[in-house]
Amino acid sequence: MEFTSASATHFEAIAKLVSSPEELYSVCPSGSYPWDYEQICKISKVRSNLTVCLVDKQVVAFGNLYNIKPSESAFIGNVVVSDAYKGKGVGRALIEHLSLQCSEVYQAVPHLSVFNYNTRALLLYTKLGFEPYSAEPRISHDGEMVVLLHMKKSS
Repeated sequence: MEFTSASATHFEAIAKLVSSPEELYSVCPSGSYPWDYEQICKISKVRSNLTVCLVDKQVVAFGNLYNIKPSESAFIGNVVVSDAYKGKGVGRALIEHLSLQCSEVYQAVPHLSVFNYNTRALLLYTKLGFEPYSAEPRISHDGEMVVLLHMKKSS
């Protein structure tokens, strides 16, 4: 497993990590399914530290940082892991890697947001020391009422 900066050569593979409209809403609520090169390109212009996880030179996960306020906070976002690699520690390693970027590069407390129905992610983030501090009502891609939980890493 290797983490490297995402480049335009990775964008097609990143887009393919999302396997359904439901998953895309969790990863990128403003995205339209299927996720594609152009959408990743737009993200690359407004987000920082775009990171891919490679296994045998294949993209198996993606994430980035946004809303960076040096010495205060930075958000981890657009986190997605290939279906074939879920439950194998890739997501954990990616969140740990991006958390380190927050603290070491920006001296910022890592934050993230996750939907209430994403149990797998909620359990992982809690294990990694993230705690909820705010909840925001949202309407999901299919018109259902959901909650976006904002979490930050406790010290």
